[in-house]
Amino acid sequence: MPADRVRARLSALAAAGLDLDTFANAALAQLRQAVPFDSACLASCDPQTELITGSVKVDITDARDAEFARLEYEADDVNKMTDIARRPSAVGVLSLDTGGDPMRSIRYRDFLLPHFSHGHEMRAAFRTGGATWGFVSLYRQQGPGGFSPAEADFVSGITPLVALGLRAAVVVAAVRAPDAVSGPAVIVVNAHNQVIQATSAAQARLVELGGDLWGELPITLLSIVGAARAVAAGHTAMMPRSRLRTRSGEWLVIHASPLATREGNHGEVVLTIEEARPPEVVPLVIAAFGLTGRERDVVRLVLQGSGTQEISKRLHLSPYTVQDHLKTIFDKAGVRSRRELVARVFFDHYAPALAEPC
Repeated sequence: MPADRVRARLSALAAAGLDLDTFANAALAQLRQAVPFDSACLASCDPQTELITGSVKVDITDARDAEFARLEYEADDVNKMTDIARRPSAVGVLSLDTGGDPMRSIRYRDFLLPHFSHGHEMRAAFRTGGATWGFVSLYRQQGPGGFSPAEADFVSGITPLVALGLRAAVVVAAVRAPDAVSGPAVIVVNAHNQVIQATSAAQARLVELGGDLWGELPITLLSIVGAARAVAAGHTAMMPRSRLRTRSGEWLVIHASPLATREGNHGEVVLTIEEARPPEVVPLVIAAFGLTGRERDVVRLVLQGSGTQEISKRLHLSPYTVQDHLKTIFDKAGVRSRRELVARVFFDHYAPALAEPC
């Protein structure tokens, strides 16, 4: 399939307003036509922290997610996702970035090659508007036929399109009302990523995240656990947190902190999972509309109940300019009035939690 046709189809998918799973599967199917791969993983992330919030895989199992998270967040390695997000191209090909010696990569040497027979890896970050909305890893089996510079250039060119689709998925309406969960969930994870203590709300929260309290943790939690251990090891100073939306449409915020013992830290991490409040979610929802900085300023004042004249004074704009900004904002948010905008930001994201069970 010609590359321009793949770009056109990815552009149409990005504008279709699809949920994460539907969009990611369709995007990977299109990408495979232009850049063949044997297996792949496409992940969404919180644009503020770049921690994984969901993933879709092609011909890869979840069985080794814990090892993946450890190498990604705790090890010093080549082509880590957050490093690739800082590159102008937002793409990295492992064989090219290791000078033809991928054995320099711990991930390749200890994970990709022995467990999956992956001989070639290409990674990309999906960025638009200065924010990262997700990542992809593409793999080919051992042997000749690694990813070429031309293929890397193609992937670099389509990363903004995929970013738009991932960004749009943030504001897709919920498919069902969530089950009622009372209070935050607190979970203690040991050095082997096993839950050793949990509050009563933890099981319900884990189910919402696609996991099982006493089984394997989902990649969303494994990622933030790994990031917390990176703090304990002194690799980073910022305690990790992540905002994500469950399949039922409920917004959650997850915090993680390494636990200290009298004898020293032994890899235990405490997780707190709770319903996200509007101040945590509203900036993410507004960012998902793809607004400019000035448009975001206008929306924040609209959400505070300010009228055109007040917005004009506070932002030092003419009333006509405020109205022009509002028209553009309405188009991007898919609404026709201020009232609909407020409903789009608040009620589409909090009404599911208030809905009565059928």
